[in-house]
Amino acid sequence: MQFYEALGLEPRLVVDSEDLKKRFYERSRQWHPDRFSRSSPAEQHQSLEMTSTLNDAFRTLRDPVARAEYFLEHNGIVPSKHVPPELLEEVFEMNIALEELRAGDESARPQLAEAHQRFNHMREEIDHGLSVLFMRYDEGKDSSHLLAIRSVLDRRQYIANLIRDVEKELNVHVPN
Repeated sequence: MQFYEALGLEPRLVVDSEDLKKRFYERSRQWHPDRFSRSSPAEQHQSLEMTSTLNDAFRTLRDPVARAEYFLEHNGIVPSKHVPPELLEEVFEMNIALEELRAGDESARPQLAEAHQRFNHMREEIDHGLSVLFMRYDEGKDSSHLLAIRSVLDRRQYIANLIRDVEKELNVHVPN
C-alpha cells in the first residue's frame, strides 16, 4: 500500500501517531523540493511527486477513519450504500422533524436537538468499537474483522451524514 510504504510503515490499522509524525517529517525533509532545485527535471518531478504522496499519506493515516477506509479499499472491501436497518425508523422520524422545521414549525427543534445528541453518542460508541476491531485485526490478520470494520464504518458514515443534516438545520456545529 503506497501510503504505508511512503512512510516506511507496516500496513496496520493501529498506528502510533508520534511515530507517524516523526516518519512524515523525516521523509518530508528528505524529499523537499528545495533540496532538488539543482537536480535534473526528472529528479525534481520525483521530489514533487513524493512530497505530494507524503502529504496525502500523512493526512490519511493520521485519521483513524480515513486510515481504515484506505486500508479496506486496498483490500478490495468497498462501502455499502444500504441504510443500516436498525436506524430506519429513527431516520424516518428525523426526516419528518427536519421537514417540519424547514416548514417553520419550531416545535420540531427539541426533537432534532435530542436526535443530534443521540447520533453524536452513537458515533462516539462506534469510534470506540472501531479501535477494538482495529487491534483485533492487527493481532490476527483475520479478514472477517475487515468485513466487520466495513460494516461499522458504513454505519458510522450514515450517522455522520445524519449529524450533518441535523446540524445544518439547527445551525449547530460540533467537531467530528
